[in-house]
Amino acid sequence: MPPLLAERITVNPKQCGGRPCIRGMRIRVSDVLDLFAAGLSSKEILDEMPDLESDDLKAALLYASRKLNHPVLVA
Repeated sequence: MPPLLAERITVNPKQCGGRPCIRGMRIRVSDVLDLFAAGLSSKEILDEMPDLESDDLKAALLYASRKLNHPVLVA
């Protein structure tokens, strides 16, 4: 993940159960992904959550992509 985007994703064990959030806010990466999955556009998400920025949405998608794209070792 590009460094500037990576900095937008924070994990704090004392916030949101340690789930990845956007810039230390209580907006989880999964919240953003759920909105995309529900069919909202980037513009609609930004309108719905005015504290978010366009790069936050990119960071959430890249974070999810990186977490899913890992090798699976078979024993």
